[in-house]
Amino acid sequence: MGEAHGLKRRDLFKLGLAAAAAGTLPGGAAASVPKVATKARIVIAGAGAAGLAAASRLAARLDGARITVLDKRKQHFYQPGFTLIAAGLKPREYTVSANADYLPRGVDWVQEAVAEFDPEGKKVVTESGEAIPYDYLIVATGLSLDYGAIAGMSRELIGKDGICSAYAGPDAAMGTWHCISRFADEGGVGVFTRPNTEMKCAGAPLKHTFITEDHLRRRGNRSKAEILYAANNKALFSVPIVSEKVRMLFEDRGIRTAYEHVLTAIDPGRKLATFTTPGGPVEIKYDLINVIPPMRAPQAVRNSPLPWTAGPFTADGWVEVDPATLRHRRYPDVFAVGDVAGVPKGKTAASIKWQVPVAVDHIAAAIAGTTSSSAYDGYTSCPLITRLGRAMLVEFDYRNNLTPSFPHVVAPLEELWVTWVMKTIALKPTYLAMLRGLA
Repeated sequence: MGEAHGLKRRDLFKLGLAAAAAGTLPGGAAASVPKVATKARIVIAGAGAAGLAAASRLAARLDGARITVLDKRKQHFYQPGFTLIAAGLKPREYTVSANADYLPRGVDWVQEAVAEFDPEGKKVVTESGEAIPYDYLIVATGLSLDYGAIAGMSRELIGKDGICSAYAGPDAAMGTWHCISRFADEGGVGVFTRPNTEMKCAGAPLKHTFITEDHLRRRGNRSKAEILYAANNKALFSVPIVSEKVRMLFEDRGIRTAYEHVLTAIDPGRKLATFTTPGGPVEIKYDLINVIPPMRAPQAVRNSPLPWTAGPFTADGWVEVDPATLRHRRYPDVFAVGDVAGVPKGKTAASIKWQVPVAVDHIAAAIAGTTSSSAYDGYTSCPLITRLGRAMLVEFDYRNNLTPSFPHVVAPLEELWVTWVMKTIALKPTYLAMLRGLA
């Protein structure tokens, strides 16, 4: 039986090892560590992947703590699945579940967003004006998609007139697929963008480019299309060796690259995109455009004392934490995990798997009157789809070192079918286990 018809025995073995690698965490599961007795009040701002994983691990690690999660969202989105919806591989419902399904017993859920962070007063204030005090705070709000920073762009345009943007949710991902499918049938000029800010899953712009190119080939219409990737700087990826690999793949597949092009405006009626470049504004006509907006910390975080006040993370309001401990550099009872943390790498679900146990270890140690040596080294990973049925598993750390989990099973920078299976099948169960503190 060929690869197109089923899993071979050797590939099932490889997949099992890869899934096990994805579930490995420093220190093992929280339940394996003796519980710490405490009456501490712990507030978690955000019920996304980072917030839910933190709640589950704290509930397993602490005995008697009052843990409160604040988030008005009832739905939970498996965001790594948005790319798969936009590729025509998964239905909308694949990414949708309920936050209530993952909250551990005994954790309070206040269904409001945080409107104000007051680290001096050690409290947060909800949108209704309720003040909630804490002994420890975990900021896990995620980030905001700033579509308004692109003149002429809004969420309502996604899925219409060739405008793609999977980040905005499952409906946007489905609208993106409809646009890509139409483009694969008709051809034209496809423009793919990347914002000039930090962003979650920095490989996603590349994935959308590769996937669209492959759909064109499969439908026999590659000669009808021109594909342009607009890079925000002089590289295609922050890790040099990965950037070079992508450059070679783009060259092999006839994908043009425009470096130092940052999208600032679109005219949907004229199908015209405007970019800032070192030489001045440049206008590019398109039939399909993949718009990835600037990404920033949520307004409540940006307007608080928590963000960096100097350095590269200042402009967009990322929380000022020590990159190894995730502990705030000025407020030691505050931690930040997930997308909102102001660290050099780490806006992926894979990073959350490694960040949350570190933050929890430091909180538990502080409560117990000891110290923790747990440290986050910047590990992140990106199953980078390069064509339908193939992907590269890119794993790296703060220093841009490749950190392959199983170098003799899943080779870095190789387009492998087993990595594709990890992305499309194996990673979601591991993600859900992470939310429950089990991985």
